[in-house]
Amino acid sequence: MLKRAKTLPESPIFSQLPVRMITSGPAGVQVAVHVHGTLSDDILPVICIPGYVRNMADFRHLPAAINQVPGTGLAFVLLDLPGRGRSTPLPRNLAYSTLLDADCVLDVLNALDIGPAVLIGEGHGGQVAMLAAARQPTRIAGAVLVDSGPVTDSRGLVRTRTNFRHITELRSPPAARAALRKMLSTDYPGESEARLDELAERLYVQNPRGRLEALFDDRLIEQLEQFEFDDVLEPQWQLFGALAHAPLMIVRTQLSDQLRRATFDEMLRQRPDAATLAISGQGSPALLDGAEERDALAQFLIEVCRPPSGEKLMSFVPDDRLGLRNPTLSLDPPPKR
Repeated sequence: MLKRAKTLPESPIFSQLPVRMITSGPAGVQVAVHVHGTLSDDILPVICIPGYVRNMADFRHLPAAINQVPGTGLAFVLLDLPGRGRSTPLPRNLAYSTLLDADCVLDVLNALDIGPAVLIGEGHGGQVAMLAAARQPTRIAGAVLVDSGPVTDSRGLVRTRTNFRHITELRSPPAARAALRKMLSTDYPGESEARLDELAERLYVQNPRGRLEALFDDRLIEQLEQFEFDDVLEPQWQLFGALAHAPLMIVRTQLSDQLRRATFDEMLRQRPDAATLAISGQGSPALLDGAEERDALAQFLIEVCRPPSGEKLMSFVPDDRLGLRNPTLSLDPPPKR
């Protein structure tokens, strides 16, 4: 029998993001999905996949910003992976995994009657995008990997765990908020306290007792206990290769601890055709709110989502899958080199 999962808290950060719930997987997880714009057979939609403990709030301003650029008019699908945001957590006897998250994304595409789509994945979300492409290549017509690659950087995993433990140990709400500002300022130096507080609200909400509660299942943190700061995790270049058929954009922030420079350089060596974007003065997740980032993303998405007149959109073969067996994923115990 499945053990009941905990309930995640509600947050006003989602007030402008109405969702529908889509059932996914054998456990019947309810996945929260927000659609911005109108889904159409003539223009490929853009699916936004957040990072490991992140949620759709990281992308909440992106659709409107992109669609300010002439010639866009794109539809966006924002989602919360299981156990994050407004999606229900997994039953307690089921483990979180990148494989399950990828299947969740594919279930969302099926439920919305979406064939090919362009995926934007941040951090862990990018690995989910790669695995979705490995499982059903013809579903992925293009991808944007933001601080994400086929080599998981243990530094980011350990910092996520350490930061969460520190916040939950603080009994004083003002002390916890101050600690969050300090943590966020390492990724976003120079931002105001008000801006840092807004970024903190994407991950934590204050409960009626004044304590901060995470907008994700804390079992996601428990699954990071296996990692150490200096771990060297096994590369998964075959997953990166699953995107070989699709137009690709690779984004890296200057202060990222999720995508090492050496991995970024090797990705470009293997995909010299990829569009690139470097964001200075930021860490993960990338804010994607500057004019330069907006215009670069819009240009890539227009070229992929709106093919030139006379060209057909990528076709979709429902049962097309690669024969990958038990890929080593960022949420599973990883072999070390």
